[in-house]
Amino acid sequence: MAVDHYENFPVASILLPAPLREPVAAIYVFARSADDFADEGDLAAEQRLALLGAYQTELDLIERGEATDHPVFLRLRPVISQYSLPLQLFRDLLDAFVQDVGKDRYRDFAELMNYCRRSADPVGRLMLHLFGHASTTNLARSDAICSALQLINHWQDVGIDAVKGANGRIYLPQDEMERFGVSDSDIARRITSAEFRALLHFQVGRARALMLSGASLGWDLPGRMGLEIRAIVAGGLRILDKIEAVDFDVFNSRPILRPLDWPTIFWRSLIRPLDTLT
Repeated sequence: MAVDHYENFPVASILLPAPLREPVAAIYVFARSADDFADEGDLAAEQRLALLGAYQTELDLIERGEATDHPVFLRLRPVISQYSLPLQLFRDLLDAFVQDVGKDRYRDFAELMNYCRRSADPVGRLMLHLFGHASTTNLARSDAICSALQLINHWQDVGIDAVKGANGRIYLPQDEMERFGVSDSDIARRITSAEFRALLHFQVGRARALMLSGASLGWDLPGRMGLEIRAIVAGGLRILDKIEAVDFDVFNSRPILRPLDWPTIFWRSLIRPLDTLT
């Protein structure tokens, strides 16, 4: 199992309260299918954009109260209505997927975080709206967790992303690559140099700090909701541990969660570390 921010949806999880399993699944189907439009298969860019544009049109229909016959939105519409979910969060996701079709480099970390704000943070915000805990403080902590998960996914998949699209997709900020002495061609040739290791060491430390800055959310939310978030946080941190364990050589040893990792994740979900105390 990889750390992918849509796979980290608690879809039909036994940890979720039963009434929330279908709403979460409906949101997941929307996000997963739209993400696949941007990334999967052999469609041309124009076809990918057309599919994403059709989803944008469906959101407009919901906003205007008009009918739909699209199966994804027939399932999603009552969830949006019942829980008063902000349509802008769905639009932000689609905007990020559109960006993925045409953008394959990020100038600096601020530009990358702007992408995370739209590609990852809406997931957590939607969950908090479903849970009824969408306070300003909770939303900020959720953003930190979701952006960290997105970054972790990028760092474990540097080698996979490098072969996506015509030029490969590199999420490592270009200015930081230059600072550490790593080039696009180094990534394309999958060279795990000392410079690359230093760059990824820096990125792993930043992702861990960001994750920990939001981790207290899982301890402050009640019951199964909090436990679900704690497990997701623990899984993300476990991947970072594994990136370090292979000495940052993610080209030849892509870190994933295996069955033997789950006892550690479960234990970390039950024992609150001192750095999450507020």
